[in-house]
Amino acid sequence: MYESSDLRKGLKIEIDGAPYVITQFSFVKPGKGQALYKCKLKNMVTGAQFERTYRSGDKFNEANLEEQEMEYLYQDGTSYCFMHTSNYEQILMSEDQVGDSRNFLKDNTVCNVLLFEGNPIGLTLPNFVDLRVTEAEPWAKGDTPATLETGYVLQVPPFINEGELLRIDTRTGEYVERVKE
Repeated sequence: MYESSDLRKGLKIEIDGAPYVITQFSFVKPGKGQALYKCKLKNMVTGAQFERTYRSGDKFNEANLEEQEMEYLYQDGTSYCFMHTSNYEQILMSEDQVGDSRNFLKDNTVCNVLLFEGNPIGLTLPNFVDLRVTEAEPWAKGDTPATLETGYVLQVPPFINEGELLRIDTRTGEYVERVKE
């Protein structure tokens, strides 16, 4: 159980049975009366955002979140299949739940899946993944676009050729380095 004095950016709380994360936070102490805690909250399931002000003494439940290590297996239409690495149980996530992470998912990638009351709501990839270039412009001036095996297109230096393995930063989506095989 959290109190209003525990509120801070990044804290995950439960409101009306749904998990929310505080994206912005400010504390205001007027000359008279109670302290005010102004928060911008984001629903972790739907992505909806709103602002709310709380007073000192308000209480909040901790969001029942769990993070589990899972391995990405395959894509089936608009669903993505993941397997628990410990008990081999499989779950499906929608394109909305996977989000931009789909640009860096290849078979057997181990990642962390965020669960709320046993249901998947989010995905955290490793900071770096190695992906093969399937299409690249040969020796053009300056950075050129390249297509990776997942279909993701990014800017790479002109010396990158088709078939090479690249290390990509999943947080920014940028090229980091070539990987020797």
